Amino acid sequence: MDDSQPIKTEAVKAIENTTQAVTESAATMAERLSDWLDSLPWFPDYAGDATAHAILLGGLLLCAWVIYIVFRPIILKWVRHIVSKTPYTWDDELLGHGVFRWLTHLLPGIFILLFAPGFFRNTPIISKALDTAAELYLLVVIYFVFDSLFNAIRVIMQRSRLGNHLNLIAISQVAKLITAMVIFLLCIAAVLQKPPVALLSGLGVLASVIMLVFKDVILGFVAGIQLSTNRMLSIGDWLEMPSHAADGDVEEIGLTTVKVRNFDRTITTIPTYSLISQSFKNWRGMSESEGRRIKRSILIDTNSIQLVTPEMIKRFHEIEHISDYFAKKEKEVESYNAKFSKERIKNRVNGRRLTNVGTFRAYIVGYLQNHPDINQNMTLLVRQLAPEGRGLPIEIYCFSANKNWGAYESIQADIFDHLFAVASEFDLRIFQEPSGSDFRRLLDEEADEA
Repeated sequence: MDDSQPIKTEAVKAIENTTQAVTESAATMAERLSDWLDSLPWFPDYAGDATAHAILLGGLLLCAWVIYIVFRPIILKWVRHIVSKTPYTWDDELLGHGVFRWLTHLLPGIFILLFAPGFFRNTPIISKALDTAAELYLLVVIYFVFDSLFNAIRVIMQRSRLGNHLNLIAISQVAKLITAMVIFLLCIAAVLQKPPVALLSGLGVLASVIMLVFKDVILGFVAGIQLSTNRMLSIGDWLEMPSHAADGDVEEIGLTTVKVRNFDRTITTIPTYSLISQSFKNWRGMSESEGRRIKRSILIDTNSIQLVTPEMIKRFHEIEHISDYFAKKEKEVESYNAKFSKERIKNRVNGRRLTNVGTFRAYIVGYLQNHPDINQNMTLLVRQLAPEGRGLPIEIYCFSANKNWGAYESIQADIFDHLFAVASEFDLRIFQEPSGSDFRRLLDEEADEA
C-alpha cells in the first residue's frame, strides 16, 4: 500500500476539522450577537429577523473590510522587508508585478467563506449567496494572481539563455488564456452549484464555436511554437518581409501578431501564422557573423576591352596593388610564348597576352586585400559574369568588417567610388545606357560637321 495515502487522508481530515471548528466558532459568535440584540429593550419592538440578518451581514462585511484595510498593508510591508533582504532577483519581480499584492486580496474572501456558514446557519439562502459571492471573488483574484505571476516569470526567463530561444510572450498569453477559461468554468460551476467536471461534457457542444472564435489564436499559438522550436525568429532579429511591407527589428512576438518596427520608425503587425505559411528573410545570420556581405557589379563597356600594349605595361608597373602581380604574369606569359617562333608571336592574336580587363580584376583583388575595412577571413572574390547586352559585369563579392548599416553603406560606397574613378587608368570605360544629353551631343556634332 502506498505510504502517501494515509498522509493525504490525515491532511484532508485536518483541513475538514479546522473548517468545522471555524464554522462552529462563527455560529457561536452569531448566536451571542443575536442574544445580545434580543436583550436590547428597543430591538424586539422595532426589529425582526430581517433586521438581525442585516446587522449580521453588515458586521460580517465590516470585519472583512477591516481585515483588508488593516492586515493587508502589514503583510505587504513584511513581504517587502523580506524581499529586500534576499540576494535573489526573482522575488523582486514577483513583488514588482503585484503577485503578493493580489494574494492579499484573498484575505476578505477567505474570511467571508469561512464565517458566513456559521453566521447564517439558520438562513441557508443568505449563507449560500455569501458563499457564492465569496467564491466568485476568490476566483477572480486567483486569475489576477496567475496573470501577474506569468508576467513575472516571463521577465525572469528573458534574462536566461533559454528565454532568448523561446517565444515567451506567446507562451505567457496562452497560459493566461487557459487560466481564464478554467476560471470562467469554475465561476459557472460556483453559480450553478455544480461540480466543474459535470460542465466539461457540455464543452463538446461548443467545440465548433470555440474553434471558430479562437481560430486566429490557435493558428498563432501553433505558429509561435514552430517559430520558437525551429529558432526561425526571435525578438531583436532584423526581419524583411516585402509581402507585408515589413523591414526592421522584431519588437514583439505575440499570440496572434508579430510587431516589427521598420527602419522608418513605422510599425508593421504581421499575423503570426503568416510567418509559417509565407516566406520572409531573417538577417540574424548576418548579425551573428563576422562581416556583412558586399555583392555588387561594375558594368564594363565591352568596346573598351583590349590587349595590353607596351605603353600600358609601363604604366601598370607603377600601380601599387598590381606591380608584383603584373611582374609575375609577365614572366608566365614570356615563358609560355617562348615555345613559339618569333614570327608567329609577332601577331598579337597568337600566343598568350594580358588584357586590360583581366589586369583590372587583379587590381580590384589587390585593392580589397589591402583594404582595412574588409574582413580578410571571409570570402573575397572578384569574378566575371555573363554579359547580357549591358556590358561585361565584374562582380565584387566580399564582406565588410563593420556590420553597422551606416558604416557598411559608407564602406561600400567608398570602394565603388574608387573603382569607378580608376577604371579609366586601365583604358576601360564604364557602361552606361545613353541618355537624352548623349543623343543631343550626337546631333550637335552632326550639325557641326554639316
